[in-house]
Amino acid sequence: MSKRIQAKYKIDRRMGENLWGRPKSPVNRRDYGPGQHGQSRRGKLSDYGIHLRAKQKLKGYYGNITEKSFRRVYEAAERLKGDTSENLIGLLERRLDAVVYRMKFVPTVFASRQFVNHGHVLVNGKRVNIASYMVKPGDEIEVRQKSKQLAIVLQAVDSPERDVPDYIEVDHKTMKGTFKAIPKLADVPYPVMMEPNLIVEYYSR
Repeated sequence: MSKRIQAKYKIDRRMGENLWGRPKSPVNRRDYGPGQHGQSRRGKLSDYGIHLRAKQKLKGYYGNITEKSFRRVYEAAERLKGDTSENLIGLLERRLDAVVYRMKFVPTVFASRQFVNHGHVLVNGKRVNIASYMVKPGDEIEVRQKSKQLAIVLQAVDSPERDVPDYIEVDHKTMKGTFKAIPKLADVPYPVMMEPNLIVEYYSR
């Protein structure tokens, strides 16, 4: 089992929720933390604990991005006009690895980051290998010609686990899609409840 897969399942078990709605998640069988003391750790959370958990959950969902990177995205969301919590979701959904995941070119957001880093993705015809690259509305994303027959891509496209959200248009025959619009929280198909408003309160302390 790869470190990425282990990390993914560890996040699920630590949160006690099936973050990505996957049938293989260990939380489907056991919704408490790993280790012999997993069940005994489940006490009532303080206000700080609730806010921290909301941050860790959203951060973990996007491939467990680093605290430094997540903080940078939050600060960018704060600088934008409008609701900071909605801006935060919009910026996270604009990450190239998130868009590739939403387009169902890969099975997980962890695989998506690796897929982008290895140069399998084109944005407006140019190869981009930075997972945190910010996609803009109207940008065209496609799988490189040489990568279209990779088993991981074909399996993800055929998987019934997820649907492509309305703010993304994709043609799985050509392995090409368009990021149509920046979504709001209500538009994003999170399998669990995300509370970005609590993250704003966490960083505002």
